[in-house]
Amino acid sequence: METTKKRVARRQRHMRLRKRISGTATKPRLSVYRSNAHIYAQLIDDTDGHTLVAASSLEDGLTKGDDGKTGVARQVGARLAERATQAGITTCVFDRGGNRYAGRVAALAEGAREAGLDF
Repeated sequence: METTKKRVARRQRHMRLRKRISGTATKPRLSVYRSNAHIYAQLIDDTDGHTLVAASSLEDGLTKGDDGKTGVARQVGARLAERATQAGITTCVFDRGGNRYAGRVAALAEGAREAGLDF
């Protein structure tokens, strides 16, 4: 019962955020989804409804190390930023997906910023 309430509350926060945030082809939306075990990020062009670039913690080559899931989130952000620069994308709008900007979500954002993505 408590899990359902949390899920519904996160979804409502995300919908409130999505009223104000929208991505275009030149400045896509960096959408973050965080599950208990993994983290997923994608750059989305909302005008066409297409995902331009994506990265997740399920990909090969990501190691936990000493930082655990937070370190993996930083690596996912860096990998997403590298793919974005290869696709010619330098700026984006950050969509935290209804989650707090802390922990793994913040680490993903920091990793993307360090790798050259501006938002």
